[in-house]
Amino acid sequence: MAAIKSALPAKAARRSWHGLLFFAPFAVFFLGFEIYPMLRAFYLSLFDYGLGQQSWVGWGNYTQLLHDRVFIRSVVNTLGFVFGSVPLTFIFAMFAAMVIYNKSKHVASFFRGAFYLPIVASQVILSIVWAWIYNPVSGVANYLLSFAHLGPFSWLSSEHLALPALVLIVVTFNVGQPIILLLAGMGNISPDYYEAADLDGASVWSKFIHITVPLLKPTSLYILVMTTIWAFQTFIVVQMLTGGGPNYATSTIMYLLYNTAFVYGQLGLASAMGIVITALISVVALLQFKLMKSDVEY
Repeated sequence: MAAIKSALPAKAARRSWHGLLFFAPFAVFFLGFEIYPMLRAFYLSLFDYGLGQQSWVGWGNYTQLLHDRVFIRSVVNTLGFVFGSVPLTFIFAMFAAMVIYNKSKHVASFFRGAFYLPIVASQVILSIVWAWIYNPVSGVANYLLSFAHLGPFSWLSSEHLALPALVLIVVTFNVGQPIILLLAGMGNISPDYYEAADLDGASVWSKFIHITVPLLKPTSLYILVMTTIWAFQTFIVVQMLTGGGPNYATSTIMYLLYNTAFVYGQLGLASAMGIVITALISVVALLQFKLMKSDVEY
């Protein structure tokens, strides 16, 4: 009996080492490609670091950003992308998932593929397509609005319309995966809940509010956090369609970071921008967890 007891800890230790060995590749890549770059970026943000020069400035780069009108405008625009595209993406994804869920297998598969296509397609190509849609002369958007005697509008050259127009594009880019996740979450909800609700005479809306929404909260939280991160990282559509204009109306932190680092060669200032956007993403994500954690089972 004593020999068996002594063998159990050794066996448990071997299993622990096996688990650590399986975990090691991920840990190495995570440390090498996530943690180290973040620490390195923070280190560089404390320097006036450019091509051929490096001088310590401490918090000088962050102070400069606080007084930079273009950077402040870019922060506001980025938050506009976040608070504009994230709710629209989630609401449309929930609506589409509810409509698709009860359809036949072939119809549901078709719509899954149609909505997921922008995820796997090149955003550069999709941006070119949207540039044609928003063309003020021959674009589809103005053509359709002409039937309602509206327009034409200069979608991408108007300081007031450019940002909402790009928010709509970001929604189409990001909505595919949330739809797939919500459909998967709905498939995991036991039909017993709905059968009990039917016996009580619950309406479709009541079942949606009191059964579907609460049981999808873990999935919803994941979708909100991920779409928030994607919205903060908006870059390609800005680069391709507006170049941050007109008058910096669509400039985002990521777009300004790219230009600061690779066009102007101010790597220290760009690193400070990277730290700022990381902090903003963390704050918004923590708020989302804070607001939903009491109702989410992990």
